[in-house]
Amino acid sequence: MVTLTDVPAPLEPFSAAWELRMPFSEIVKYLILAISVTLLLLALGMLAWQIHRCCTHSHTRYTQQDAVNSDLMYSEEKSSTAGNYSGAPSMKMIAANAEVCRLSRCFSLASFPSSASSQSDGETVEKAGTSRKVDGSLRFSVFYDQQQAQLVVTVLQAEGLFQDRPTRSLQPFVKIRLMFAKSAVNMEEFDYDEREATSPVLWTVLQQWKTRVVKGSCNPLFGDQFTCILPEEEDLLNHINLRMEVRDYDKFSRHTVLGEVRVPLGRLHSSYPLELHEVLQTPQKDLVGKVLLSLKFLPTSQRLEVGLLKIRTVLTPSCSNEALYARITVQCNQSKLPYQKTCAVPRCSLTVFNEVLIFSLPESPVEQCKVLVYVYETYTSKKSAKHLIGQSIVGKDKSSEDEHWILMMRSVRQPVAKWHSLLV
Repeated sequence: MVTLTDVPAPLEPFSAAWELRMPFSEIVKYLILAISVTLLLLALGMLAWQIHRCCTHSHTRYTQQDAVNSDLMYSEEKSSTAGNYSGAPSMKMIAANAEVCRLSRCFSLASFPSSASSQSDGETVEKAGTSRKVDGSLRFSVFYDQQQAQLVVTVLQAEGLFQDRPTRSLQPFVKIRLMFAKSAVNMEEFDYDEREATSPVLWTVLQQWKTRVVKGSCNPLFGDQFTCILPEEEDLLNHINLRMEVRDYDKFSRHTVLGEVRVPLGRLHSSYPLELHEVLQTPQKDLVGKVLLSLKFLPTSQRLEVGLLKIRTVLTPSCSNEALYARITVQCNQSKLPYQKTCAVPRCSLTVFNEVLIFSLPESPVEQCKVLVYVYETYTSKKSAKHLIGQSIVGKDKSSEDEHWILMMRSVRQPVAKWHSLLV
């Protein structure tokens, strides 16, 4: 009889496999377990802290919002029930109103810098509002040498300039123009509507200069001197004004006019060096000519035809080899169309162009449209930099319309011509 007994030999491979899987000692195993439990507790603690912070922040935000809403409801209820009673204002409402005013001022300065659009190709646009505060003065000297017919203008210093933007320092410079006036103007080429009781005074620019730019100063020192030879004409100084504009330089050519000084040379005894100290005045525009424009609107093709017919300016002895050309830009519904230029025509008292430029307007209804005409002078004999003589603006805004624009819309598909002032 054979007796079967339990044989422990089959258990040996399992114990050997266990020994192969966990070759560490008991101390190492418990140490690894302790580290794992510690990391788990640390992660749970961090998660609980984040949950606590989130709940606290949400509760605080909702509490503040409820407080503001209760203040608004209380203020509305008080205004509707208390009549003329004025109680203590809410400090939160005052802070909110102050913040709104600050943001509105920032957006108005950053997003809407100027009503005039910036131009390219070296064209400068001045920002000069009538409501702008004008502070400061300008010191300069004038000397006229009668024997050599030479005028010397020295810009010394500007003092007490007004800085309206504390975020950017002033970069002032002075632009000088010698304006020659001619009071007797032939008005035969002008419309009867634009005739006045007295003949208008037309100006022309004899010379123009610019001083250097002084950065970061409200009392800049210049010391720049400019000379020119005036035409030998009798009683010439009585028809010349010295116009000096103090401007704040802008790298995008949107120079801000801080103020200007006008000095008639005929009233000065400038036969010897004379130093003047004048207070800056509000900038004004001068009439330098007239431009005859023709407007024609085609509603089917949504096109605007701008015709430059004639330009009348004042001639001087230095205008013998000069030529005029115009650059026309159309701004429609806050969008600027590509500009177009006319051909250069030799300058005379009445320069005839007879050119028509076609602009394609947007398909949407025309709510705002402006036609900007810039007239430049250049020389026919040599290549030189152009000079802006004057500019004229025709069109409509959301609140007002130009008379020429109204006449054009009344006679659709028919050209309407009208004289316009050329200002500088």
